Amino acid sequence: MSHYHSADFEEMEDEYDMNEPVDDMEGEDEYQELVIRDSDAEDEDDADQLHKLSDTSAADARSGKDIQGIPWETIEVTRETYRQARLEQYKNYENIPNSGVAAMMACKSTEKGRTYYEFRRNTRSVKSTISHFQLRNLVWATSKHDVYLLLHYSVLHWSALNGVDTEIMDVHGHVAPSEKHPGSLLEGFLHTQISTMAVKDNLLVAGGFQGELICKHLDREGISFCCRTTYDDNAITNALEIFNTSSGALHFIASNNDCGVREYDMERYQLFKHFRFDWPVNHTSLSPDGKLVIIVGDDTDALLIDANSGKTIHSMKGHLDFSFASAWSPDGLTFATEAADFVHIFDIKSDYNKRQELDFFGEVSGMSFSPDTDTLYVGISDRTYGSLLQFGRLYNYSYLDSLL
Repeated sequence: MSHYHSADFEEMEDEYDMNEPVDDMEGEDEYQELVIRDSDAEDEDDADQLHKLSDTSAADARSGKDIQGIPWETIEVTRETYRQARLEQYKNYENIPNSGVAAMMACKSTEKGRTYYEFRRNTRSVKSTISHFQLRNLVWATSKHDVYLLLHYSVLHWSALNGVDTEIMDVHGHVAPSEKHPGSLLEGFLHTQISTMAVKDNLLVAGGFQGELICKHLDREGISFCCRTTYDDNAITNALEIFNTSSGALHFIASNNDCGVREYDMERYQLFKHFRFDWPVNHTSLSPDGKLVIIVGDDTDALLIDANSGKTIHSMKGHLDFSFASAWSPDGLTFATEAADFVHIFDIKSDYNKRQELDFFGEVSGMSFSPDTDTLYVGISDRTYGSLLQFGRLYNYSYLDSLL
């Protein structure tokens, strides 16, 4: 991912507002301010009442209410006009010049309009933010009702059952482990800026801009383990993946900007493997059988490596710019993003010819399927309309037939 020295980083913070939700689209201030200024929600004095009034249910959406609660009827622009302005004026960041245009020319068109997941609720009381404009893995669902997300320096748990959010970890001040394990930094960290995180079962791992790793077991008090992957200047943790080995041991993989991929054994709290590559690694994904790993990063090629030895098995070409996500599909369904406003769900049984487009306004802070894929959560980072979108899987016959 893009790396900046301190002066450049401060400049990028101003441009992309990294310490606050990233929501201002370049060249579209007139439309953005129009929506925010005329919002009825901002006139409310009571924040709790604001959240309750602004939530949108499936019934509200069916009756015509905007899923994000944007009061289009009270402002001077229609949703369609605003969408067109966003499409024309929003500029995606390119690591390789003109890669976006080249991709549009190379990519095949697909049939949108399918419905695999239906809207269930938009919860305004749950705010989610991003810390770096290229890193969006900050929303994790451990069940159809339990979601973990980042709000500035706080990791929160949201319960869709009772509508309550609980702070799990605050990293704004001093964070130190309450358990003693070899290699753990007992002095901990101060003022950690979380770049990415992962949650699986009862383990939460957060990665920071300076290579920090903070591990917390959700069924225990305190922090279990802290370490720093590297003291390299280019140390940001870009992605994390938690998994169980074939023996049942709990491990996680950290992908870093120092060109390293590190696997940690959380049974012994030890670095288990360390692989090095020729470019910063932005994301790593382990195959369901645990034998292969996909590596993507600051290169147009993706690497398929042996999970045990780290040796490259195959270099996969086709990307026209750097990559920030990878995934293995266990059931024939996958999804893809863009940085803002859209999430695309593809039916790969149709050879990627059919897709559903989820349309909203705001930067994506992360997305996550529940383990049973019944529910999809999408975090939206926006000063005014930041929220958590919830979608439910449809089990109609036509959809099931497409997966069989």
